[in-house]
Amino acid sequence: MALLVGVLVSFYTLGKMRGFDRDTVLKFTNECLAPTAIITLLVGAGGGFGRVLQDSGVSHAIIAVALASHVSLLLLAWLTAALIRLATGSATVAMTTAAGIVAPIAFQTGHVRPELLAIATGAGSLIFSHVNDGGFWLVKEYFNLSVPDTLKSWSICETIIAVCGLVFAFALSWA
Repeated sequence: MALLVGVLVSFYTLGKMRGFDRDTVLKFTNECLAPTAIITLLVGAGGGFGRVLQDSGVSHAIIAVALASHVSLLLLAWLTAALIRLATGSATVAMTTAAGIVAPIAFQTGHVRPELLAIATGAGSLIFSHVNDGGFWLVKEYFNLSVPDTLKSWSICETIIAVCGLVFAFALSWA
């Protein structure tokens, strides 16, 4: 709704008040809104998928497996966020969903600093940006790259950031 209101206000303030006729505003709208509409749709679909993961009980299954195994909570938070990121494409969905999954485990174990969990979860949510990520398409369009070039540059860069974040979280946990 906020985006729709913003678009309608811009029609008036940046269109009519500046002296543009209806055809010119329509031309601007076609050029500007088409790429962003696709990105907004992808982000919304990622959020919906994240909610499906929570409502379907997948998070409870992950909690049960995590409590039975002896995996580091930092690694679990990173892996959970990374897998959700790969599935949904959204870093925000990955981070919030993984935090919701890992928080009960952290509460029960209580031996991991919450700020390090936040770093590990955030780092995992950045891994390998690909074609179902809105940010992927923004980078591709703004830098006028092809899909393979965006995968070779942006996606690899995001993966390096994700792995370095995990390494730094572990290094800080040992300090």
